[in-house]
Amino acid sequence: MPGKLSLIVLESAAHVGKRVDQILSEWREGEHFLIPTECPRFSSGEGKCVIHESVRDRDVYILLDVCNTSMTYQMFGEPNRMSPDDHYQDLKRVIAACNGKAARITVIMPFLYEGRQHRKTLRESLDCAVMLRELESMGVHSLLTFDAHDSRMQNVVPLMGLENISPALQFTQALLTEYENLTLDSDHLMFIAPDEGATGRVVFLASLFGVNIGMFYKRRDYTRIIDGTNPVVAHDFCGTSVEGKDVIIADDMIASGGSMLDTARQLREMGAKRVFIFSTFGLFTSGLKKFDEAYQAGWFDRIFTTNLVYQKDELKERPWYFSVNMDRYIAALIDTLNRGETIQELSKPAGRIKQMIALYKQNTLA
Repeated sequence: MPGKLSLIVLESAAHVGKRVDQILSEWREGEHFLIPTECPRFSSGEGKCVIHESVRDRDVYILLDVCNTSMTYQMFGEPNRMSPDDHYQDLKRVIAACNGKAARITVIMPFLYEGRQHRKTLRESLDCAVMLRELESMGVHSLLTFDAHDSRMQNVVPLMGLENISPALQFTQALLTEYENLTLDSDHLMFIAPDEGATGRVVFLASLFGVNIGMFYKRRDYTRIIDGTNPVVAHDFCGTSVEGKDVIIADDMIASGGSMLDTARQLREMGAKRVFIFSTFGLFTSGLKKFDEAYQAGWFDRIFTTNLVYQKDELKERPWYFSVNMDRYIAALIDTLNRGETIQELSKPAGRIKQMIALYKQNTLA
């Protein structure tokens, strides 16, 4: 059986970790599980980890957010913003500070570090694969991530557990709670994949809702490389008519948002009634101005992203934005694993989504 539950939350994930500990405490008779940990920096920029409590024979869960851009540290007297590389290094410091004494270490990394660098073309590094092999060699028992860019990365470490968790249940709850006038059938609703890579998650959702899908194909210019990738020339649509239908675009992340907004614009021009966007990770790397302008132009109605990565206050204040809270879900995953039970229903919640849709239809008809 797993050891006593212990939770190590890196500063990058403090926005979620403290709430997860509170939820676990409510479920487990007031006991708290946070282990005080810090990762201080020397003036040269080098760092270390200090764990202020024993983890011997404990079931340790380490939570971090590699996309937290709000954190800085002093390097040669100047502030230096923490990158995903810095957050990943701190994770390895925490694991090293455990000194192999923990009974089991599970890493909860919502955004899979280097998940977009998942395949090699020409002379390129395979950063995600290297990361997974490193964690395996350091004694990590399993890694939990959400909506991985390519779930096949689990094949890199067949002897280390890699659980790819779907947030589809929380997105469904958010949509059906916010909008009471949806008609959930193929004549009124459609799921859209903004590119071929998003087809899997769209098929999963559309099959549960019992509706059709459409897909945009990214036509690229393979004669040029800009910022490490071939630029997109156009988005071509494949699918039936969206005229008069509510459409839901589903993808794993919004980075700069250019492709997502272009997809939304085309759907609106094709006659879509309302355009909703589901994206597990809202990075908004180029700021929010273009989204404000697109919303004012009527290209989309609402964007739903999770709180699994750092969210700026200015984002949460936008009228077009809805934050999908995942705190209880993370707590449920930790609680279930620590009890030695399966997380199959939590990682792929198809049954609960079907029940929710059926109940929504009954209430709508009533």
